[in-house]
Amino acid sequence: MNVRLPGALVDTAQPLNFTFNGKKMSGFAGDTLASALLANGQKLVGRSFKYHRPRGIFSAGSEEPNALMTLHDGAATTPNTRATVVPLIEGLQARSQNHQGSLERDLLAVNDLMAPFFGAGFYYKTFMWPAAFWEKLYEPIIRKAAGLGALSDRDDPEHYGKAHAHCDLLIIGGGAVGLITALVAGRAGAKVILADEDVRLGGRLLAEQSTLDDMKGSAWAGQALAELATLPNVRVLSRCTVWGTYDHGIYAAHQYTGYDHPTNDGAQSLLWRIYARQTLLASGATERPIAFPNNDRPGIMLAGSVRAYANRWGVAPGQRVTLFTNNDDGWRTAIDLTNLDIEVTAIIDSRVQCDMTAPEGVEVLMGRTVANTRGRHALREIRLDNGRKIETDCLAVSGGWNPNVHLTCHHRGRPHWSDELAAFLPGTELPPGMSVAGAAAGQFQIGAALQQAATECLGALQKLDISATAPALPKTSEASYNIHPLWQTGKGRAWVDLQNDVCAKDIQLAHQEGFRSVEHLKRYTTLGMATDQGRTSNVLGLAVMAEASGKTIPETGTTIFRPPYTPVPIGALAGPERGKEHRPTRLTPAHDWATAQGAEFVESGAWMRAQWFARPGENHWRQSVDREVKATRNSVGICDVSTLGKIDLKGRDVATFLNRVYANKFAKLAVGKTRYGLMLRDDGVVMDDGTTARLSENHYVMTTTTANAGPVYQHMEFCLQCLWPELDVHMNSTTDAWAQFAVAGPKSRALLAKIVDSPFDVSNEGFSFMACGALTICNGTPARLFRVSFSGELAYELAVPARFGNALAETLMTVGAEFGVTPYGTEALNVMRIEKGHAAGAELDGRNTALNLKMGGMTGKETDFIGKAMGQRPAMQGDDLPRMVGLKPLNSNDVLNAGAHLIENDAEPTTDNDLGWLTSVAFSPTLGHSISLAFLKNGHNRVGAQLRAWDGARGKDIAVEVVSPHFYDPEGGLQRA
Repeated sequence: MNVRLPGALVDTAQPLNFTFNGKKMSGFAGDTLASALLANGQKLVGRSFKYHRPRGIFSAGSEEPNALMTLHDGAATTPNTRATVVPLIEGLQARSQNHQGSLERDLLAVNDLMAPFFGAGFYYKTFMWPAAFWEKLYEPIIRKAAGLGALSDRDDPEHYGKAHAHCDLLIIGGGAVGLITALVAGRAGAKVILADEDVRLGGRLLAEQSTLDDMKGSAWAGQALAELATLPNVRVLSRCTVWGTYDHGIYAAHQYTGYDHPTNDGAQSLLWRIYARQTLLASGATERPIAFPNNDRPGIMLAGSVRAYANRWGVAPGQRVTLFTNNDDGWRTAIDLTNLDIEVTAIIDSRVQCDMTAPEGVEVLMGRTVANTRGRHALREIRLDNGRKIETDCLAVSGGWNPNVHLTCHHRGRPHWSDELAAFLPGTELPPGMSVAGAAAGQFQIGAALQQAATECLGALQKLDISATAPALPKTSEASYNIHPLWQTGKGRAWVDLQNDVCAKDIQLAHQEGFRSVEHLKRYTTLGMATDQGRTSNVLGLAVMAEASGKTIPETGTTIFRPPYTPVPIGALAGPERGKEHRPTRLTPAHDWATAQGAEFVESGAWMRAQWFARPGENHWRQSVDREVKATRNSVGICDVSTLGKIDLKGRDVATFLNRVYANKFAKLAVGKTRYGLMLRDDGVVMDDGTTARLSENHYVMTTTTANAGPVYQHMEFCLQCLWPELDVHMNSTTDAWAQFAVAGPKSRALLAKIVDSPFDVSNEGFSFMACGALTICNGTPARLFRVSFSGELAYELAVPARFGNALAETLMTVGAEFGVTPYGTEALNVMRIEKGHAAGAELDGRNTALNLKMGGMTGKETDFIGKAMGQRPAMQGDDLPRMVGLKPLNSNDVLNAGAHLIENDAEPTTDNDLGWLTSVAFSPTLGHSISLAFLKNGHNRVGAQLRAWDGARGKDIAVEVVSPHFYDPEGGLQRA
């Protein structure tokens, strides 16, 4: 039966149906899952992590440690969701977690009987011996028993999005303080973002019977929100939790709009990156419990949450409510409940005296504490320290309030302790641009909190040079907060961390065993390491630790809070970048042409490149690749190399700059010529290789490898901005601006002659090896031509503006038909470059120097360049260092594999006998057998030697001969023809 109290903020005219563990229930629009469960009389909602003890709803907000649910079904299954922050929607399916068998008859509840053996650190003490048992016995059993909710193991259908926003003032928290701040700043014309984790803004105003300007707090909040909605410079983000504070005023926030309110682009979950010039933290405070024996039973709740359910959602958490408190605020729960005609059996106050007045007919027991409770699946009775028993079905506990200081600590700021409030307050080292007001700053009087908020807001706006006027603050009904701290009482298991089953005795045991640092305590006992991140347990745990050590709480210390403030779904962090969108996919300008040619594509960095072009009758990739290699070497082939990095350099000092970033000389490179360049890191290791062409006196074009296009550009920007800012050099990345094709093979010149416009001459005399130049093709299309070859054949690279890429590929195929022109992909490209002995990615792996690559002669002796000094260290110059060589199997039928190790014929395959390793390997259709590039110690003196290529991973041991890495046309006559 779903009976509601008067004055609730739910819409009883809009009923909603949902299920819990398959049982049909109902609630209303405006309910949370937790309030609807309580309204349906469902007190038992879950089981604890370690002991599997029955647990009920404990709080009304994001601090909830008990009511963790699995929502929805099938692929949409979402585990570990706090019922207290889930808005009720029609058809919601919710299931309890962490039990075997039914919720009421959990088979693993037997763990509770084993509690004496499951103390703090029992994992470390119990499962150490025998060591062999851990992987096969202990770990599988523990993993099966532990854990909370389970994922569906299917693709998540939820649509995640990412959003960026900039503002003058970010206000975190939508209670009274946040609302008054937004009004002041919004009226002044500041660009404001107001973010709150609740579905409805108003904070504690929605949970109290207090008034502002003689109107109910929730009505005042509604009036403020209505005005904010009329201000175009104010953005209100509900269900949006700011969970991280980062450098430069950047804040991370997660907004869950839900399946019922997706964003315009259909996203149900948004990850916000907010750039704020100033920030006001109005995150409020979180109530904490008191530790006493069996304080974890369903029906034992935080006092502020009990009155929130009564005032906001019209739900009575119990029919006979008892209050246990150590502060004045706790009495407000008894007063509010009595006003709603809910029976309050007694107010138990641990203080000897206070100035509060109890509601008529409510017994007050001063100086008394709760010593124990009774009731398995629901609270039935409490026992006081004097032995008296009180029948009750709800115990509202208030141990005081902790300001939510988490976001103030994300820059390693430390909170400071207040004896007056018995709580931690924001420290003096706040993140830049942040101020704090209201309960988050320890100001629990609403009138004073509003005044503080207005002052802080005006100060923040003044820093932004925005003039604003002080607002007329509403009249408020004040309530006192006097507190005398009480942390634990009674003898027996008293729970501190409800979710992880950490008891006061666990903390005392940790101290006894020497784990006295706060960080050690946390990890040894798992205190505060659950999904609630210790929101209700950390301060209580520190107090218990302080009592055990005989120190004060400030002396005991506190852990450093770090993001995220509340759990953030991994899917939200990934956003839409999953599946195909896991990272950007770049397509070359001629991608459509390659697709039409039947290309099989491969990811090359972020690019999709044609790997090979299968033809009818070819049922294995090697058939396609072998055909492409033979066709290119016999006639002509074209390959899309648009993915190579292209950097335009202009200025008087480009030659000087190139001389410094490349290991070989570029100062005397003639206009119209191209030179191969080797780029080193500071430590002398090869970073990249490529070519640089000089198109005019002060205009050069550099080509880099596909993989290193970005890093090389960043490296050169650093050099220009930090090392040599005096150089007149201007750079621009033009990788995406040009489509570029390699045209290779003995007929390549004949093919180009058919499309190059007159009077440009591509003959050997007019355009010799390593020449370059701007020209036009196909009756006026601008182009650039480079005579470079990485295949060993007569070859060119032809570049046109990207918009002509597809047309150029089609044109080359059309005019080259008489020569049997063949498109070839990256596999054939690699085979030909290995046959020619060109180093590439497998050789440029960040470990090898120019000497290792047999390019030591290229490095300038007179010039200075990056990497020269470190490359000349004795350890990088010895004859015994690995040098690049070629390998061929003695048996032409043997297949070589990259990664195999080179050892002497009579040596054992050990690390001490390792002479080198195979890098790039391919089957050469030109030679008819496997070939490989490799690094071999003293390799330049071992040509002709016979070794073994030992591959333990694949069970291979192949006899090989060391040969020149230049398998094909070693003299280079073909490429110069």
